[in-house]
Amino acid sequence: MRYTPDNITELALNEIFVFGSNEAGIMGAGAAKLAADKFGARAGVGVGLMGQSYAIPTKDLNIKTLPLNKIYSYIDDFIRFAERYPKMTYLVTKVGCGLAHFSVRDIAPAFRYIPANVILPKEFVEYNKNSQ
Repeated sequence: MRYTPDNITELALNEIFVFGSNEAGIMGAGAAKLAADKFGARAGVGVGLMGQSYAIPTKDLNIKTLPLNKIYSYIDDFIRFAERYPKMTYLVTKVGCGLAHFSVRDIAPAFRYIPANVILPKEFVEYNKNSQ
């Protein structure tokens, strides 16, 4: 089984860095800053594909944490996107488990049913495997 590396510093041409963002597209810290610095994320764009990155909002326009049902909706949008573009490999970070302060237990279930081209952090995979 392949897992998202803990420390992503470069991507292959067909890889996309999937990170937690905010709806305002402020890329000041965490994985969002890495996405902006290295993988083509753009300030002012808080959701979707940019360069070799894909933003999943976990915070709103005012940088307040979104409710889980809203985050799950954004994750569902991402999964549908990954299904439409199967030649790309999506390396999902621990979306929502950093600056948004959710636990793996809160977020991992949203990634239970994913296409083969979506790679998850080991913690998400283990949680989903052990909670079935």
